[in-house]
Amino acid sequence: MRAMLLERLASPESSALRAVDIPAPTPVANQVRVRIRCCGVCHTDLHIVEGDLALPTLPLIPGHQIVGEVDQLGPEATSFKLGDRVGIPWLYSTDGVCTFCQRHTENLCEQAQFTGYHVNGGYAEYCVVREDFAHPLPPVFSDENAAPLLCAGVIGYRSYRLSGAAAGQRVGLYGFGASAHLVLQLARHQGCEVYVFTRGKAHRQLAERLGAVWAGSADEVPAYALDASIIFAPAGALVPQALRHLRMGGTLALAGITMTQIPALDYDLLYHERVIRSVANSTREDCRDFLRLAAEIPIQTQIQLYSLSEANRALADLKQSKLEAAAVLRVS
Repeated sequence: MRAMLLERLASPESSALRAVDIPAPTPVANQVRVRIRCCGVCHTDLHIVEGDLALPTLPLIPGHQIVGEVDQLGPEATSFKLGDRVGIPWLYSTDGVCTFCQRHTENLCEQAQFTGYHVNGGYAEYCVVREDFAHPLPPVFSDENAAPLLCAGVIGYRSYRLSGAAAGQRVGLYGFGASAHLVLQLARHQGCEVYVFTRGKAHRQLAERLGAVWAGSADEVPAYALDASIIFAPAGALVPQALRHLRMGGTLALAGITMTQIPALDYDLLYHERVIRSVANSTREDCRDFLRLAAEIPIQTQIQLYSLSEANRALADLKQSKLEAAAVLRVS
């Protein structure tokens, strides 16, 4: 199969990924093999190839917003039939027996494995996955438009839930990339007023087209205090700014897998029972619930297509903030 392989971390002198031909994987017990049609490109992929996250293994095929069709069944795999369309998100497997799994917080499982991080992901023509960690996709979404739902959408959904946002409230979104533009639609569907903080003029215009009541920079002050906010940008300096705009008792959710250093906080910013909480990964239940809700709305994904061989360019465009939509690799 064709694949884009990470053999060493990115450097200013060279691209991170190399195009290779390697043997396609074979599914083992309870696994299915998926012929990949497309795969979304995520900020986490960028953190992986640049070494912001400690890598458990190299070489590695990145990618964890995978859309494809089941083309081979492993022994004892019965949940899908050949030709079924499935999505594979970040959460690849858990042990199912630890305290976290038993408490329905499998996203915190200490033995969890993640797609395109511990195991080969979607920047390739094929991958394998345990059948209980693959998700049927609503037919309303094309392959390319379904891909961003599997991470940008799911982690955005979990962040939105953990922020405590409720119908009729004012919600702030900091950074307006692939995840935020999906959460905006979700929040609007549930009757929230959405305030978007972003540097880019094009992003502000898109936010307003999608229904934001206000869009400006993080230095600007909205007309009203916000009931809940989510920071998607990996910038710790946004935390005190976001707290200044948060009402008493409000929650600030941090959606990124990594973040630059958070500055020292005056206690007054946190006082009055304001809450800061991180968001780590997602559960299979999050994925199922979000995909169902996304189809009901239906959520519109803004995408920019690249070929598989253009994965390095897609990552560079993401890093340089050249994207006005979610990057998706068209594989087959």
